[in-house]
Amino acid sequence: MQNFLLAVDRFSTWFGKACAWSVVALTLLISWEVFSRYVMNNPHAWVLDAQIMLYGLLFMAAGAYTLAKNGHVRGDVLYGFFRPRTQASIDLLLYLVFFLPGIVAMTWAGWTFANESLAIREQTFNADPLPLYPFKFVVPIAGGVLLLQGFVEIIRCVICLQTGEWPKREEDVEEVDVEKLKEMVHVKDADLADLDQLAPQKGGQK
Repeated sequence: MQNFLLAVDRFSTWFGKACAWSVVALTLLISWEVFSRYVMNNPHAWVLDAQIMLYGLLFMAAGAYTLAKNGHVRGDVLYGFFRPRTQASIDLLLYLVFFLPGIVAMTWAGWTFANESLAIREQTFNADPLPLYPFKFVVPIAGGVLLLQGFVEIIRCVICLQTGEWPKREEDVEEVDVEKLKEMVHVKDADLADLDQLAPQKGGQK
């Protein structure tokens, strides 16, 4: 079971990182349009729509990735002080009551909207129209990946309720935890204080 959970984590991570390349495309597109508009005096009407599509792709794909890393913001400041079983009970309730109905509805509706857009070959409304139906398929695809990751999180909740411990997750690049970094390099706050005191002395000698 643990291998399956980590496999889904890796898939969500791969999906998120693959779609994250849209940031590069978005940066290049905006830079090129700024140069074309203000230097060459040749703006393009379709660029704004393309920017919105790329940003939408990035935003939608980030959901499953963030959930796989347990990175979504929690509103309850007391949550971290609860025992793992209590946390799992709260999470399981919220997944069943709010997450599953919402994501299932989004994925189902997104699939319907995407197919309707494909049937009429929907385009954007500007002087230089872009095909809109490929972008609309991002909604059900991202929703499906997020739903799969959500099922994995529900399984994690059930395992935690049984064992009293949270199952392991796939590790990835995270923000630096200063306290953990201090432990790794064997540095104490007193050492940093001594270093701060020596800094002015060295500056004065110069």
